[in-house]
Amino acid sequence: MNKVAEQAALPPDDNPSLRESIYVGLRHQLITGRLAPGVAISTRGLAQQLGVSQMPVRDALGRLAAEGAVEIRSKRAIMVSMMTRTRFDDIMRCRLLLEPAAAADALPFIDTERLRAIRAADNAAGDALKNGDVNAYMESNFRFHSLIYRARPSDILNGMIETLWMQFGPFMRVVYGRYGTANLVDQHVVATNAIAEGDADALRHAIEQDIGDGMSLIREGELDEAPKA
Repeated sequence: MNKVAEQAALPPDDNPSLRESIYVGLRHQLITGRLAPGVAISTRGLAQQLGVSQMPVRDALGRLAAEGAVEIRSKRAIMVSMMTRTRFDDIMRCRLLLEPAAAADALPFIDTERLRAIRAADNAAGDALKNGDVNAYMESNFRFHSLIYRARPSDILNGMIETLWMQFGPFMRVVYGRYGTANLVDQHVVATNAIAEGDADALRHAIEQDIGDGMSLIREGELDEAPKA
């Protein structure tokens, strides 16, 4: 069973819970870069892997297409969306607008237990950086940010942020795979210290810097043509 199937953990029938599980599983694969830009997605193949009919798979892919993560060119031609310079700039601009504010707003809701989980995610990300483990870094980096933002209940704001990550994840996975993670600066320590001290301004700045560090990996000409895994 592949990673999508593992994430979904699906019951063998077509119902709203099933469709949501498929959607959530695919969404997570995109966020963490397990599906690369330009990769074709077979509705039939995915349905067979999950042991379901094609209908709930098409439903999930339709939702992802509406969110800009995949492109449906025909019934048989579905692919993970490619990155362009304009799209990249728009996504990063939105991230810089939403995520630092979301982190600062979430600060009063972060208790000791959640801070412990945030530090654990930070440690996992740090280990991944040291080991050059791109997949582990993508997973732990998303968990770190998600634990912060989702401390404050806001389905709308968090949904918007994760939709941006879903569009950005496949491309950044290729970039990290190509250039490695050794040059990334771990801004997570600064962020966790700001949380522990209750310093919203420092937390906001740390998240801004963290996003900027990811942007710095994009080299001149990187977006002139679509990256290949």
